[in-house]
Amino acid sequence: MVEPIRGIDPRRVRRNLESVRELCPPGVEVLVATKYVPAEELPALAEAGVELVGENRLQDLEAKRERLGDAFEWDFIGNLQSRKVRRILPLVRLIHSVATESVLEQLGRHADPGTEVLVEVNLSGEPDKGGVAPAGLGTFISACPVPVAGLMTMPPETSDPEASRPYFARLGELAAEHGLARLSMGTSQDWRVALEEGATTIRLGSSLLR
Repeated sequence: MVEPIRGIDPRRVRRNLESVRELCPPGVEVLVATKYVPAEELPALAEAGVELVGENRLQDLEAKRERLGDAFEWDFIGNLQSRKVRRILPLVRLIHSVATESVLEQLGRHADPGTEVLVEVNLSGEPDKGGVAPAGLGTFISACPVPVAGLMTMPPETSDPEASRPYFARLGELAAEHGLARLSMGTSQDWRVALEEGATTIRLGSSLLR
């Protein structure tokens, strides 16, 4: 079990964040994944200049938003259960992990006119990983009742960042095929490779905060 990240030093985070942003092309967003960051540590991230955060769990999202309000823009990046869509929607700018027909049904019921989403694509074919299969992506996008702004993927875990490159390149190809602008890809282990393959949002956690 991963321990919560405590004792965050805003000066260190600011330095780390500035180093990452220097390598990002114009328009690329740095999303800070706060799954393991307790709510009481979030003010340190705001002090450090963090603007966009991503949460994995509805309960944490609700608690942290209640405490921090408009200190950040908020995205949902975790596994998305259809029964929680209604509560997540008003709390976030984007959901990165739309991938099931039951979620599409809930979006149709509860989304407002400004809602946009990202579709998660399972490029590795791992059975325990969420995401739409590439072959069914076009049909899934067509069935989505709200605008699809882009795609997200999680490559297989690896210690070699280059091993993620084929997955990022393929996501870029799929986005181009469907006329989608956003590419949410790359985490602490492989974000540099993701940038080289066209990421528009990179999702960083430990590499920024520790």
